[in-house]
Amino acid sequence: MQVTLIQISLLLCLLSCASSFDARYTPDWASLDSRPLPEWYDEVKFGIFVHWGVFSVPAFGSEWFWWYWRGAHESDYVQFMIKNYPPGFSYTDFAPDFHAQFFDPDEWADIFEASGAKYVVLTSKHHEGFTNWGSPYSWNWNSVDNGPHRDLVGDLGNAIRKRYKPDLIWSDGDWEAPDTYWNSTEFLAWLYNDSPVKDVVVTNDRWGNGCYCKHGGYFNCADKFTPGHLPNHKWEKCQSVDTISWGYRRNMKLTELMDLPSIIKDLVYTVALGGNYLLNVGPTADGVIAPVFEERLRGIGVWLKINGEAIYATKPWRVQAENATVLAWYTSKNTSTVYAIFTSNPMQNSFTLSMPKTSDSTVVTLLGNPEPLKWAPLKSTGLIILLPDLPFSPAQAWTLKLDGVA
Repeated sequence: MQVTLIQISLLLCLLSCASSFDARYTPDWASLDSRPLPEWYDEVKFGIFVHWGVFSVPAFGSEWFWWYWRGAHESDYVQFMIKNYPPGFSYTDFAPDFHAQFFDPDEWADIFEASGAKYVVLTSKHHEGFTNWGSPYSWNWNSVDNGPHRDLVGDLGNAIRKRYKPDLIWSDGDWEAPDTYWNSTEFLAWLYNDSPVKDVVVTNDRWGNGCYCKHGGYFNCADKFTPGHLPNHKWEKCQSVDTISWGYRRNMKLTELMDLPSIIKDLVYTVALGGNYLLNVGPTADGVIAPVFEERLRGIGVWLKINGEAIYATKPWRVQAENATVLAWYTSKNTSTVYAIFTSNPMQNSFTLSMPKTSDSTVVTLLGNPEPLKWAPLKSTGLIILLPDLPFSPAQAWTLKLDGVA
């Protein structure tokens, strides 16, 4: 895989990763796929995706603006250009207006940290080739020679990496050629054997046509991948707050954005099925994370401050969900701690779960409420719980913690 197809991830959490990767990997999938996934990735659960580039200047329709306008000749894009730009205007003419004049990497880092996210994936280069760093292989089509005249990847990296180091490579743009064309296996063998981040680096599965859901570190499979059952391999769902586009759109509507309850439901579903959740925002061309996106991110962080122990460093339970009093999603920790997350208010004082096996030592609490809750066992398995008045939750999601259950 050529380095220009790689999107670099920058972590928000302090992690110590002891080296357990003593094996040498050969440049073939049988060997590369045998590498254990570094533990930090499964533990952090939640990351931020950032699509930002020249496409943020027209900020119309999609981050694939260039293709829809000049490749597919879609009428909406063609008419947008006819009405708003002079004849002969080319896509490269957008680059000087990619100013990023309000880009404050420390402010971005603060927003991302407040969201509770533990890693950040920045599109260092999208599919039209503009690199957000000073690439010598992309002369005058990069953020140092043109547009912002600064190393955007480096500046954001420095802000996010203050104490923080591990890496993730989110590869994309591979589908038009096999992995042999991209030299993917040779690159990954070097990455896993000899690179400075060989013990901690994590990769996805986009390494050539036919690699999706088959090869690599964890599986993306497809954008917004939503399995209907517990996959047998670590996976990640990438989702965008703007359901239409990954990049910023000036023509977006509020009804096209995920609200906070929808995001939390999606996060809980993903984690219950063993995945990581990578949530995308698209900044403006001048470097601003729109207030509506910031509101969503900070809202997630508020919910995670109370309910994060049911998300971070958890594992899928033997049952992922049940239609209890309302739908409940399960996660687990250790051998006898189970979390039941419900994403709608049951509107009654009792809550019934049929799957947990209780004992005399079982303790039930509502996260955010220190007092143990009263409960009674059902006949063979399950319990009925007396709920307190649920605290107000803009996310419309609450968590029951069950200690001492099987």
